Amino acid sequence: MGKEIPADFFVTKLNEAKVHFERALDCKHTDFDDLYPYMIEHPQFFWYKRYVAWSELLTVVKLCKELDIAWEAQFTEQQAEYIHKRVMSSKVLDYWFETNDSREHVG
Repeated sequence: MGKEIPADFFVTKLNEAKVHFERALDCKHTDFDDLYPYMIEHPQFFWYKRYVAWSELLTVVKLCKELDIAWEAQFTEQQAEYIHKRVMSSKVLDYWFETNDSREHVG
């Protein structure tokens, strides 16, 4: 007999995955640095680190979807759209932190 896992557990994990991805985007320390310290010397390191964090985020979102747990409220509309598309493109890397306001002021 398994015990039921509360929805807020998944919301917490979702927030952790979001923070992990955002730290990877900002080139800040994550668990990945501790797991693969030798990778820091490789030029691809930050790409791998971001890919791992993105995969983790998509996995937690997938679990939330399967369990009918609302996940989109944790993200901006644009971020949720990136997650729906699932592909970590250069657009995701470049514009993850952008808001509609900041985008309007750039031009």
